Amino acid sequence: SRGRDLAGVSVLVTAGGTREPIDAVRVIANRSSGKQGHAIAEEAHARGASVTLVTTAEIPVTPGIRSVRVETAEQMKCAVDEAAKSSDVVVMTAAVADFRPRAAAPGKLKKENGAPLIELEPTPDILAGLGAAKQRGQVLVDFAAETDNVEENARSKMARKNLDIIVSNDVSAPGAGFGHDTNEVVIHLSTGECIRVPLS
Repeated sequence: SRGRDLAGVSVLVTAGGTREPIDAVRVIANRSSGKQGHAIAEEAHARGASVTLVTTAEIPVTPGIRSVRVETAEQMKCAVDEAAKSSDVVVMTAAVADFRPRAAAPGKLKKENGAPLIELEPTPDILAGLGAAKQRGQVLVDFAAETDNVEENARSKMARKNLDIIVSNDVSAPGAGFGHDTNEVVIHLSTGECIRVPLS
């Protein structure tokens, strides 16, 4: 059985992929299923942590985990910024959209009107905000889903965003990445140490 080594620790986890509206029925989304974030939240809870899960995924959670459902990057930012104030550990597993339509159409865009020109704007950088506001003793963990230069990109992101841990993985590798029940990752610590976790 699991120990209770996280008893007394407050953990915030984000999960799933954000969805940015184009019109009343269409969205810009990504392939994140939310499985990884939900699994991390469940594990932290089982080990005694007080867990808040900010998620876009419709996956059931164990009673005792505080679950906050969101859709967009802006909604996730609001929920995360509030919960992070009282969290010892923040695990940013969610795949947050980097861009969103500048203005979503209020109704459904009709095909017969031709292909619309969709102007994009950046979404708020949740992780950069957390890194800048990180409290003494707070641990900030992020995930880097990459297809090229995986470890180099992860280490660069760690330095830019003031992270303590970043977990990188090649989402193009067989059995790893979005939607799988298995994964293969490298855990990078701010000390420079790397822990390689084989496919499991």
